[in-house]
Parts: sequence; structure tokens; C-alpha cells
Amino acid sequence: MIRIGIDAMGGDYAPKEQVLGAMMAIRNIPDIELTLYGDPDQINKWCTDKTRLLIKPTAYVISMGEHEPIKAIKEHPDSSMASMLASLRKDENDAVVSSGATQALIAGAHILVRRMQGFKRTAIAPVIPSISGKETILLDAGANLEIRPEHMLQQAYFASVYAREVLNREHPVVGLINIGTEEGKGRQFDQEVFQLFQETDLFDFYGNVEPKSIFDPPCDILISDGFTANIVMKTMEGTAKGIGFMLKRELTRSFWGKIGALLAKRNLNQFKRSIAPDEIGGALIYGLYRPVIKAQGASKAYGFYNAIRQAATIVRNQVFQKVENYIQKSKADDASE
Repeated sequence: MIRIGIDAMGGDYAPKEQVLGAMMAIRNIPDIELTLYGDPDQINKWCTDKTRLLIKPTAYVISMGEHEPIKAIKEHPDSSMASMLASLRKDENDAVVSSGATQALIAGAHILVRRMQGFKRTAIAPVIPSISGKETILLDAGANLEIRPEHMLQQAYFASVYAREVLNREHPVVGLINIGTEEGKGRQFDQEVFQLFQETDLFDFYGNVEPKSIFDPPCDILISDGFTANIVMKTMEGTAKGIGFMLKRELTRSFWGKIGALLAKRNLNQFKRSIAPDEIGGALIYGLYRPVIKAQGASKAYGFYNAIRQAATIVRNQVFQKVENYIQKSKADDASE
């Protein structure tokens, strides 16, 4: 059985949506066991099936607006988030999922889970929609505002393993987000990353990709430093919401527009689902000792269920073990030179 820990109290709509998402996972994923960390009285209000499910009481909830995440994690080891994260080092779970405060989760992961041995920098890697219908991995979405090219090489390799084992891409291709497609574009840093990626045989490198191609990229993985990729991600989110709002406004402006909207209701719902984060689940934090999935803070039950499904797939396909094997082999090769 795959053991997954759940921060039942983290999120805008916790614990209701987290528990309902867990109920969906128990019904639909037969090879998982779930442990819910939080207030048993609140969890039990929404818990309808305790098959393959445990509840572990915790005494504190780290708020979504926490301003001192490191302090909160250290001072409240009895919180639902900290208890869940600590379970990985105790080998009580194989992966964990939380919709809680992002910075607290990242800080807690570094303190309580720690990095995979030999992995230099962790990264947040959400999966984003595309015109083709195939998801694209975007990293780093905010964990490292400054980073070295060789650290990005590790992250890109991790992403290529994830794309192959979880997204079923036979030959994943990596693209570097840049201001132009030509070689030599961008900052000195971008040029150094380009050169390093061009020389590696760890994955297929497409080259530079402009942000205007973000919804229709010529690759499976888009990578940059945390500052750049985070701006790209938030611009995408804002643009999608803005287009949705303008479309709704125009369709409801006149009588015939309303008739057209009614006739196109099914298509509009499909459009909404294609850009909805709930369809994807969550963002994996790359480079940790074990899988930590950050679900959207505003996740409803279906979105949280998809984050649990994502965690189970990562464990089932041994993504972390494969990356660990590569890192250990690289260290051995370096030592022999």
C-alpha cells in the first residue's frame, strides 16, 4: 500500500474540502492508505468512510497568512502541517499533501523533510495546461529567486524523470524560458544555462522558448530561475481569469449574446475546466527526501483528490528513487575522475 499523509487543516476551505477530497481518493484509488492530521472533531464532520484511513490528532493550525513561516514550524511541531511533514522522516508515510501556506510548507519541508542527498536546490514545479491538451511542467515557480546553472541542471533532470514516469512522455524535452529564441539571448546567467543544457546528455534540450509560447510550447518542460518562472506563472493565471471575465461580460451584454452563451454552455464549461488548477492537482516540490505536494490553497474536494492521485502516481512509479540513483551515480563518477 502507498501511504499518504494529509494536512487536513491547511487551506482556505479546510478541513471540509480536504476531507471530502480524501473520501474521493479512498473510493477511486485502491492501493493507498491515508493519514489525516488535524482536529478529529472537525475532520469527523466530513469523514464518511474510514476504510484505509487514520486520523492523527494535532493541536495547532498554521494560518494561510502566516508571516513568519520558519518560526511557526519550529514553535509548533504539533501543528497539522509540521506533524504531516515529520511523518516522512519517521517513515510513517511515503508522500504528503497540503493546501496550507506555501512558504510555511517550503520552510517546513527543508527543516523536517530535508533535501535529497546530493540535490543542491529544491524547486516548486506546477503542471500547467496547454493548447494541445498535454500538460507542461513549469519550474522553478518561486523557491529560488537566484540559482546557479548546475543546480538548474539537476532540476531539469528531475523534471524529465517526472515527465516520463508520471506524464507518460517517452522522450521529454526541456526548454529554457528566455526573451528570444536565438542562442546568445538573455542575461549572462541564461547564456550559461543554455550552454550547460546544450552539452548534457541527461535530457533533450530544445533551446530558448519565449513566454508568448507558454500555452503552446515546443517542449514538455519549461525552466528558469524562481523569479522569472513565478512571474510567468502568475501572469498566466491573471490572463486566464481576465479572459474568462471579459468573455462572460461580452456574452451577457445583449439578449442575443445571452442566447449564444446558453447554446455554448457546454463548450464554455469545457474551456473553464481546461484552465482550472483543480484538474491538475498540485505542485511537486523537487529535490526533497520524499514527495511533498503543494495543492492550491483554494482547492475544493476534486482538486485536492487530484493532488492525492498525483502523490500516489509519483510513489508508484518510483520517481524519487530514480532521481536519487542518478545523483549517487554522478557523485561516484565525479569521485573517480
